[in-house]
Amino acid sequence: MTTLSTLAGNVSTVGNTQTLTNKDLTAASNTFPATGTQGFVASGAISTGDTVVLNSDGTVSVVVGVAQAVGTAVVFESANSFYIASTFDSANNKVVIAYTDNGNSNYGTAVVGTVSGTSISFGTPVVFESATSIWMSATYDANAQKVVIAYRDGGNSFYGTAIVGTVSGTSISFGTAVVFESANSQYISATFDSNSNKVVIAYQDYGNSQYGTAIVGTVSGTSISFGTAVVFESAESAYISAVYDANAQKVVIAYRDDGNSNYGTAVVGTVSGTSISFGTLVVFNSSTTDYVGIAYDANAQKTVISYQDGGNSNYGTAIVGTVSGTSISFGTEIIFESSQSSYVSISYSTVAKKVVISYQDGGNSDYGTAIVGAVSGTSISFGTPVVFESAGSNWISSVYDANAQKVVIAYQDSGNSSYGTAIVFQNESTNAPDFVGLATQTVTDTDPVDVTIIGGTNEDITGLTAASLYYVADNGDLTTIVTDTYAGRALASTKLLVRG
Repeated sequence: MTTLSTLAGNVSTVGNTQTLTNKDLTAASNTFPATGTQGFVASGAISTGDTVVLNSDGTVSVVVGVAQAVGTAVVFESANSFYIASTFDSANNKVVIAYTDNGNSNYGTAVVGTVSGTSISFGTPVVFESATSIWMSATYDANAQKVVIAYRDGGNSFYGTAIVGTVSGTSISFGTAVVFESANSQYISATFDSNSNKVVIAYQDYGNSQYGTAIVGTVSGTSISFGTAVVFESAESAYISAVYDANAQKVVIAYRDDGNSNYGTAVVGTVSGTSISFGTLVVFNSSTTDYVGIAYDANAQKTVISYQDGGNSNYGTAIVGTVSGTSISFGTEIIFESSQSSYVSISYSTVAKKVVISYQDGGNSDYGTAIVGAVSGTSISFGTPVVFESAGSNWISSVYDANAQKVVIAYQDSGNSSYGTAIVFQNESTNAPDFVGLATQTVTDTDPVDVTIIGGTNEDITGLTAASLYYVADNGDLTTIVTDTYAGRALASTKLLVRG
């Protein structure tokens, strides 16, 4: 039975308040009345008075909260590993980590990881390039259901090269490597455009004055073909990072513009066929900008750029970008770490509706550290940093495992012979924003259950204060402390008008 929580501390919020309508209460083949009590099927045990959520399959389950947690570090390569990149294969529910294996002639290597709870296990590493391979980037083509790894091939004149990987079980196999740039290519970043079903690779083209350049790739089977390279910055460009903005259906590239005082700059790209065109360059940080990372926040429908701000003591900094047409605008820069922050990587947690920034904290012995950021409007706020590795951590790459609903952070562990290592980071999260009402009876899994929904009055709770407004806390308790999820108004000490 739901109790009233005092919740003296801060109440974390997830998502935005949503007002339920008849449309919101339609699931499967059911059509629900606008008010009163409605019958559902329970998913899991439910007790009388519990706050419950509506699941995508039309069932209901209790509101639950998950505490933030860091798993145990697991070695994926017992050798010096660097230029680490990672992606998530949603067809196979696996994490794929690509890296340079210094213990094997710096060959390009990949390994498949399986997340279970807050732990991760790995299959056998597989070489995809038997030559020195650096400037690694990995993305997942959801259309072709393949992993694409882009890198600089030291065995072929340092040309920009890409290869397609197919995950099977806990292993990965590869097609034939394909050159996308017949010149020395660095600062490579790949992303997948789900609107055009194309891979976009952005990079620094040493064969063309180190200009910032991008190219569109089409995956077919176990191979990839490319269109014509397009310059997005006619100046030396470094620390390039690309992401797909699903709301705007655009690719956003953030980078350091060495032709403009090393300023942090971003540009919006539009994919058409096998080509890409760009809008106007926009500066987001008017000082030297290094270790640039970018992620798309699907809840806020914003891009978030994280970086080391050379104009402010190399502090870890983040900024929120809003894409409109072929341009992007920015809010105010926010510091997430008041010390030198390097190897900055950012990913978005769908379940928590927040970004996770992983970085090397120069103010704390170069320890591997993570911090959670919540976007609101054009700004972002941060929680408390959490150390995930009490040793120097380099070449950090993070990715969100949508199946396990966890972030996997891969890195080089200088405290353990620079081995390639990974940990699982669990965000604090709750399903409270999906609140639909309060249960009127105690049932077990798959049993029918009646729920008091919008406009109905639930009389199965106690301790309310008449006329007070009540909200759903992350753990499912009712509270008078404002959260993003409004539950209703108390009509009496034992009566709650749901959403009233």
